[in-house]
Amino acid sequence: MIQHFGMSPENQEVLAVTLGSGALTATILTWGATLQNCRLAGHDHPLVLGFPNMESYLKDSACHGAIAGRVINRISDATLTLEGKTHHLDPNFLNTHTLHGGHRGYDRRNWQITDHGPNFVDLSLNDPDGHMGFPGTVVVQCRYSLTSANELTIDLHATSDAHTVFNAGHHSYFCLDNSGDIFSHELMICADHYLPSRKGDFPTGDIEAVNNTTFDFRNMRLIEGHYDHNFCLADNRLPPRHVATLRSRLSGVGMDITTTEPGLQLYTGHHLATTSPGLTGSIDGPFSALCLEPQMWPDAPTHSQFPKIDLMPSNAYHQHSAFRFYHSA
Repeated sequence: MIQHFGMSPENQEVLAVTLGSGALTATILTWGATLQNCRLAGHDHPLVLGFPNMESYLKDSACHGAIAGRVINRISDATLTLEGKTHHLDPNFLNTHTLHGGHRGYDRRNWQITDHGPNFVDLSLNDPDGHMGFPGTVVVQCRYSLTSANELTIDLHATSDAHTVFNAGHHSYFCLDNSGDIFSHELMICADHYLPSRKGDFPTGDIEAVNNTTFDFRNMRLIEGHYDHNFCLADNRLPPRHVATLRSRLSGVGMDITTTEPGLQLYTGHHLATTSPGLTGSIDGPFSALCLEPQMWPDAPTHSQFPKIDLMPSNAYHQHSAFRFYHSA
C-alpha cells in the first residue's frame, strides 16, 4: 500500500509504503529511504523510533530509520584525498567534520520508488558529482523486503562513474519494549576487537581487543553506560553471517542481525533530544533506543590500516543486512 506522507522542502511528494509478511509489518518512506515503523504481531509497540508526520522528520530526525550516506558515520576534518587530489566535504559536525554524508546526506533526500510489491519496495537515488563535496556521480539502489521468517532485509547497491568513496548504512533506533529506555536490553556482538575513540567519537586509529573491557559483548549481557563505537567484525566484507543479537528482558522480543559488513556501530542514543512526539505519542530523550549499524569502519579515509571504502567505476557496491525479530521463550 502506498500513501501520501507529506512534502519535502523541495516541494516533492513524500510517499509511505506499507509492507507485510509473516508476523512482521513495516512502513518505508521515500524521504531518506526511511524505516518509519516496524511491528511484530503479538507485541503492542513499535520496534523502532519514528515520527507520525513529515514535519517532525524535518524538525527532529537524527537519521531516524534512514539510509545514511554517501558515507555513514564520521570523516574527520571534512577532507578526502583521492589520487593526490583533496576534496573538501560538507563540515556539518562540530563545524569541522563530516557526519553521515553532510547536512543533505541520503537521509535528507527524497528517493524514488522503482518497484514494489506486498513484501518489498525498491528505491533509487542519484547522487551527483560534487554533492556535499564527494567526487563522482553515484547511483544508489535500496531494497527493503520482509520475509516469512520475520526478517527485515536491506540490500544496498551502488555504482560510480569516477573514483570515490562509499559506505552507506541503515540507521534505525531500536527499542524492543515499552519501558522508554534501553536498560532492560541485553546485547551480544560477535567482535573480538573494537575501535577506541577520542573527542567527538572519532576513532583514534588503534584497534584494541575487547578482553577485560566494557566493550566485551561476546556473551549476552545488559547494556550499561553509553557507547558510540565501531565493533570490528572482520577485516573486510564477507558473505552474510550472524553478527549480533539484541533482546529485551521485559518483553522477550529479540532481534538477530545478519550482515556482509565488517563493522557494527553501537550507539546508545545518549544524545537523543527530540521535541516532537514519536509513534507512541511520547517524547524520545536520551537512551530511548539504540542503533546497531552494519557498515564499513568509520573514518576509513583517515586511517590507512582500516578496510578501504573506495568505490571505482569498474566495481559495484553491495551490502546485505537482515534484522530478524521474534518472541523468545
